[in-house]
Amino acid sequence: MKIVIFAGGSGRRLWPISRQKSPKQFEPIIGSKSTLQLAVDRVADTYGLENIFISTNDRYTNIIQEQLAGLPAANVIGEPARRDLAAAVGLSITHLSRATETDLDQETMAILWGDNYMDQVPNFLQLMRAAENLLQQGAANIVFMGETPRFANDNLGWIGLGEKLGESDGQPYYRFGSLSYRPPLETCKQMFAEKTHVWNTGYFVTTIGYVRQLYQTYQPEMWAQLQQIEREIGTAVYADALHTIYPTLPAISFDDAILQHVPSARAVVLHGKMGWSDPGTLYALKEAINPDPAANVTKGLTIVESAQDCLVYNYQPDKLVAVVGVEGMIVVNTEDAVLIVHKDQIPLVKKLVNGFDGTELEPYS
Repeated sequence: MKIVIFAGGSGRRLWPISRQKSPKQFEPIIGSKSTLQLAVDRVADTYGLENIFISTNDRYTNIIQEQLAGLPAANVIGEPARRDLAAAVGLSITHLSRATETDLDQETMAILWGDNYMDQVPNFLQLMRAAENLLQQGAANIVFMGETPRFANDNLGWIGLGEKLGESDGQPYYRFGSLSYRPPLETCKQMFAEKTHVWNTGYFVTTIGYVRQLYQTYQPEMWAQLQQIEREIGTAVYADALHTIYPTLPAISFDDAILQHVPSARAVVLHGKMGWSDPGTLYALKEAINPDPAANVTKGLTIVESAQDCLVYNYQPDKLVAVVGVEGMIVVNTEDAVLIVHKDQIPLVKKLVNGFDGTELEPYS
């Protein structure tokens, strides 16, 4: 199996931990390793570094090579411009195709993300095996992998479950129902109570040939441009072709460009308790580590007194950060910036940092 891990986002909702120069996937947000390093660690022993590819922005390729020293340099796929996920997945498919010596219709591939957290890795690997078995048996062309919900989370996408179709490698699988992106909290509560949906991890397993077919059918103009790039992979003019063609690709999401066209009869859903979470915002990070609203989460030299449901991160070892008598507060102290925000106002963080662009504050973004 070939694996693509996406690690190109800027992560502004996690500012000031995450910066343009080093976004969240490259930072040790939980533990001592970056979330990208953890993502690679989960699959390296089973699938081999030679089969793992990282999709990222050109500006981050050096960071990736430093953090993943054993990864072949050719397996880092740099985008010269941000053109949304349809273009990024398509570019990755061209590289996987060139690196595959077997039949593309039989070669399985997985799409994973480099900014997630997971603490039940054996369960994740079992789901990966089950997904690969379903594809090899012809039970589906694409397998979505969800997390069994732990609570009604309105910061995530959800996948609707259809009828149960059977089991693969001991894992039940279901007909694909629907995708919902960050539905209202009341809707999340209903879905959680009725157990009709699972959290959408953004992970899926399919075959290289099937994705190529989808692009050719539903995005023929984009695919023709990607084919021009593919023909130059490994040649002296690849960089020129990439930098000339890629920025002209349409900026469209992978869901809109490709996934909405997948026939439901050819898509199934697996889910399990992987301990998966997406710390996409600072409060989501707190929930990922400890969802108990009475608990606090701290890092570094801190004191939290008569407070609850707070995240307090201090990255300066010679400074004490004290938080007293508050609830639901996010406090992050770094070398050059301090953020204090209530959990209910977290969406304003990205808006704040976006406002730095083109001003004297841009170096802090």
